[in-house]
Amino acid sequence: MTATASYLVGLIGAGITASLTPPMHEREGGHLGFDYDYRILDLLESGRAPGDVGVMLKEARDLGFAALNVTHPCKQLVIPFLDELTPAATHIGAVNLVLIQGDRFIGHNTDWTGFRSAVLAGLPDARRDRIVQFGSGGAGSATAYALLALGVHRLAIVDVEPDRARALVNAYAPLFPDQEVCMSTPDDLSLDLATADGVVHATPTGMKEYPGLPFDVTALAAAAWVADIVYRPIDTELLRTARSIGHDVLDGGRMAVGQAADSIRLITGAEPDPTRMRAHFLEMLGNDGAPVVAARGRA
Repeated sequence: MTATASYLVGLIGAGITASLTPPMHEREGGHLGFDYDYRILDLLESGRAPGDVGVMLKEARDLGFAALNVTHPCKQLVIPFLDELTPAATHIGAVNLVLIQGDRFIGHNTDWTGFRSAVLAGLPDARRDRIVQFGSGGAGSATAYALLALGVHRLAIVDVEPDRARALVNAYAPLFPDQEVCMSTPDDLSLDLATADGVVHATPTGMKEYPGLPFDVTALAAAAWVADIVYRPIDTELLRTARSIGHDVLDGGRMAVGQAADSIRLITGAEPDPTRMRAHFLEMLGNDGAPVVAARGRA
């Protein structure tokens, strides 16, 4: 009789006790035939400081953890304690998954691959030549990298902190020399929105704590699509407004599921089922997981 493979995985971050990542991993790990134990390592609950992340890595290694997901505020802080980073994690400057291989810590970023998968699955036929992105923080860095990796011809970044947007442009422009990566200033924004094939929203606006719209959706061309990374609620005001006037939309749950699926694949070597994981994710969201139906039938 073949023994069941076991995986002990954790999540390091602050204020993460309500995270949906542990049940997503454990349910899908079970479907894949593994004994999969996923534990929350909340800095606030344990009284640890973000700078303790290096010590926490070593503690997890000594306890037999196979991997650790990493979230705010440790995605950048963890990097000096790693033995190796994937090229994408190096370019993005953030790590959300650390594989523990013997005494070595290997840093990955599955946020960008999760968003790439989200776009390909949720907007498979959408044009991606000219994109406007709102937000250039941690999540925005990952979504921008994904968009450029997908071959976007022109990516215009909008941020309330121009220096942060400029830093992202300066970091990515040399990596993608055949594509245009630029800032969209207040003077440029109207034209950029009117000529965009799609808009990606990567700021907290639309979360329950930060209600509202990040931009005027009526400024978009009729065929433009709208993607949001916010998933609580999953049907944000931005998506409802865009869908009501005929735009295809992409909800933030797809990125959340995509990054989890990619993490499971890297940890176990097995192939997770994103469709099954999305159904579980929407089930866990409850009323916040009301189906998001796109204007032309995509969810």
